[in-house]
Amino acid sequence: MTAVIYARYSSDNQREESIEGQIRECTAFAEKNGITVLRHYIDRAFSAKTDNRPEFQAMIKDSNKKLFDMIIVWKLDRFARNRYDSARYKAALKKNGVKVVSATGVISNGAEGIILESVLEGYAEYYSADLSEKVIRA
Repeated sequence: MTAVIYARYSSDNQREESIEGQIRECTAFAEKNGITVLRHYIDRAFSAKTDNRPEFQAMIKDSNKKLFDMIIVWKLDRFARNRYDSARYKAALKKNGVKVVSATGVISNGAEGIILESVLEGYAEYYSADLSEKVIRA
């Protein structure tokens, strides 16, 4: 099985160590599961509230080449904080034979996995919206 790692942080206030930590945990997950990592896609200071992220878009485009089977993210909110973008891109990836997996929150392939993933995606979007409201109030 082959994979790529996608890592990102949202703002200039965060540090490079955030990326290093994500990659370290994703790499450990890959090694533990016998997965070969081919490449890292990294977006620095890009929010996942939109899909306007250069490395994210490059990764989606590269999935068309069918060079990898999996995208490993530290947590699902690294992939998207917008449930509609998440569903849209996961559907496109599925057509290319690519699955998105979290290194820290393994979700089963069964029926319960469907609901858990939906809840996590909804919570990621909620967290982002709630944080925006708090920043505006402050």
